[in-house]
Amino acid sequence: MLQTPPGFSPLLTAADSAEPLTFLFHRERLLLRESDLSLPAAEVLAAAGLLPTEAHPLGMWQERYCQAACAQHDTPPAPGYAYVGLRSLFGNVDDGFVGLAGRAFQIAEWARTHRFCGACGTPMARAAGERAFKCPSCGHTAYPRISPAMMVLIRKGDSVLLAMHAQSPYKRYTALAGFLEAGESVEEAIHREVEEEVGLKVHNLKYFGSQSWPFPHSLMIAFTAEYLSGEIRVDTNEIAEARWFGPDDEFPSIPPGVSIASELIRAHRPERR
Repeated sequence: MLQTPPGFSPLLTAADSAEPLTFLFHRERLLLRESDLSLPAAEVLAAAGLLPTEAHPLGMWQERYCQAACAQHDTPPAPGYAYVGLRSLFGNVDDGFVGLAGRAFQIAEWARTHRFCGACGTPMARAAGERAFKCPSCGHTAYPRISPAMMVLIRKGDSVLLAMHAQSPYKRYTALAGFLEAGESVEEAIHREVEEEVGLKVHNLKYFGSQSWPFPHSLMIAFTAEYLSGEIRVDTNEIAEARWFGPDDEFPSIPPGVSIASELIRAHRPERR
């Protein structure tokens, strides 16, 4: 499952390092050497226009200082290098590296989108002692954005409910999911989303786990729930199809193992009789 690698220690201030590991992004893509998908050396970063003052501290990993940054222009990468989407790294590099790259992307994207104060338009300055920008004019403070989203696998006897989301580019069945609204608890969001998306009522919610999902800044919070009442009635704007899968049904293709959705479904997959 995608997560920060063991042994990683986050930092808020830069460490003295002659050869830091630099995660440089252009939009949502990471600059890597094409031959081995490794991070670029200092001279490649300089050619990409990165100044040392533009990088943000990430932390220490495998005794190396790590930092994150965002390219501010469209200069093509040096020969042998390319900007690569994080999803394409799944299964091709170490899972810990992908988890750390996801963390770096969220910091780089936060820095890119908060260069100016959202209240008065003044250029932002880094706050001391915390990961935040603070406006020197009006005092507005901006922290990295985290968007909490609930995920729930509904169980009915020895069957589970899986759905295919209408807007997803991947035609796979998965658990129901949705973003929290302002003022909601996770549990309230589960009851609302389940009724809105498939017309069911549930109870006996149980926490399963959580996962940072950097596409671009989600926190997935997963639960199981028991079916209470209702018949499946899908909101076609959100759900293409939803159905119960039991022990005797052919189980569908589900999300890849890097996602908590995969962990949740596999942990509760109906066993054949």
